[in-house]
Amino acid sequence: MSAALGGVNKVTPSQNVNVQHGTEEITNCFSQFAGANSKFAIIGGGIATTTTLVGIITVAVVVSTTGESVETPYNYSEVIHKSILFYEAQRSGTLPPTNRIPYRGDSALDDMGLNGEDLTGGWYDAGDHIKSTFPMAFSVAVLSWGYLEFKDAYEEAGETQNMLDCIRWGTDFLLKAHTAPNELYVQIAKKSVDHEYWGRPEEMTMNRTSFKVTTETPGSDVAGEVSAALAAASIIFADSDPDYANQLLNESKELFDFADNYRGLYADSFPDINEAIYISGSKYEDEIAWAAIWLYKATGEEVYLNKTENEIPNMTGGRSWAFAWSQVDAGVHTLLYNLTGDKYYKNRVMRYLDEWLPGNAMSYTPKGLAFRNEWGSLRYASSTAFIALVAAETRIRPTPYRQFAKDQLNYILGDTGRSYVCGFGKNPPVQPHHRSSSCPDLPETCAWGAFRSPDPNPQILYGALVGGPDGNDDYEDTREDYYKNEVTLDYNAGMQSAVAGLLHLL
Repeated sequence: MSAALGGVNKVTPSQNVNVQHGTEEITNCFSQFAGANSKFAIIGGGIATTTTLVGIITVAVVVSTTGESVETPYNYSEVIHKSILFYEAQRSGTLPPTNRIPYRGDSALDDMGLNGEDLTGGWYDAGDHIKSTFPMAFSVAVLSWGYLEFKDAYEEAGETQNMLDCIRWGTDFLLKAHTAPNELYVQIAKKSVDHEYWGRPEEMTMNRTSFKVTTETPGSDVAGEVSAALAAASIIFADSDPDYANQLLNESKELFDFADNYRGLYADSFPDINEAIYISGSKYEDEIAWAAIWLYKATGEEVYLNKTENEIPNMTGGRSWAFAWSQVDAGVHTLLYNLTGDKYYKNRVMRYLDEWLPGNAMSYTPKGLAFRNEWGSLRYASSTAFIALVAAETRIRPTPYRQFAKDQLNYILGDTGRSYVCGFGKNPPVQPHHRSSSCPDLPETCAWGAFRSPDPNPQILYGALVGGPDGNDDYEDTREDYYKNEVTLDYNAGMQSAVAGLLHLL
């Protein structure tokens, strides 16, 4: 979005420029959660009747997997529960009868491709109503990876089925977006048109233009990202729904071939880059390697391992800047070490993570946040915390990496005296930069007055991680500041997967 409209223009983290995109103490946690969450919606395509929903597990002192007593002031199960609710609040298309978000109904039912293909469904990317395949796929891949690594955490939280439904909502759309072997839709809605609107997604009337990559206008980065997401999800559904898993895997392979054989950045292929909300970086080789290593994990076929390793020299030569939607080097190296045990990849993982530890090259805020960039500061720390927890599972520096992850996630959840997760913990954000939650209950109208209102959002956007504070821990809870208060799919993906990793350790 343009700054004038209080929105976001997202660029690659590898360019080192601005990039868009708690739980209360145990004595208060249960009563607060129950009071705030006793009503959720069951919606059949409209705005809602309510029913009681229960389910919270308090955690105070537990025995860890190493046999040690571990104190945690935060209920990680609750964070997972609410983060999944955030993804449900972002749903586009026809909502299922099990919808739990009272202020949401069916929306964008006319989304289609240039030849009339059905492109309904999926998630809105952030506080706006654009659907962007690139960060959606990254989010599916990271959520899937977190589930595969820490499945026991979802079982402990009682969220296994909700998580499977969450992942499938994303993959269903990614399958729709892949309309031919060498064709992939990458964005629904023009930025200039979408960002002139502030209101409910259910009430949109503007034209929502679709954009795709093809052999003539390739996008190896976005095609590779979708390939990785589908391959990762195929592993999850292999036992429960083998036909669906096979479909995911087959289309992942097609997309990998598309990315590999028709190389190019989708930013170079976008017909009008000013209309793109995601501008990919200077490389696509990391996404090709990302897709290949997930295909190797899903199939065991050596050809994909070879493909991954062939791309390593073409990836970032120095330390990766971040683990994010446009730079997945750290994820590639971590998976390669997990699957091969090669010390070269172990060293690359350590080279990335050690920079983030206190006392090394990474800047830290006075209160302890590893601070990479002011635009979405918390997503960088939380996604790297996830990489640290996965690395620790393979015995790479488990003590400092797990401590780093715990410190960063607990900063997010309330260690500084406030939570940065909506509807969770002490003093959470109440003005996220997010259209639908800023709207009052129907039949009241919703327009730019809701954006400018000094009041809290009428709807609580449960589980959404906001962008976060600046390098001095300064944070103002106002929806007009999209640097600090926008919410996005990819912010939550790293955070949720990292929280699952912490719950796994308890």
